[in-house]
Amino acid sequence: MQTPDTSSYMILGYALTFIVMGIYVFSMYIRNRNLKRDLETFESMEKSDKK
Repeated sequence: MQTPDTSSYMILGYALTFIVMGIYVFSMYIRNRNLKRDLETFESMEKSDKK
C-alpha cells in the first residue's frame, strides 16, 4: 500500500497560517496606531484644560 501524497495540504496549511498571522500583525499595528492617536488627543485635551 502506498502512502498518500498530502504535501499540497501541508503547503495550504502553512499558507493559511501565515495569512492569519499577517492579518493579526496588521491588526496589532492598526490598534497601536489608534492608541497613540488617542493618547495624543487626551494629552492635548489635558493641556487645554489646564489653561
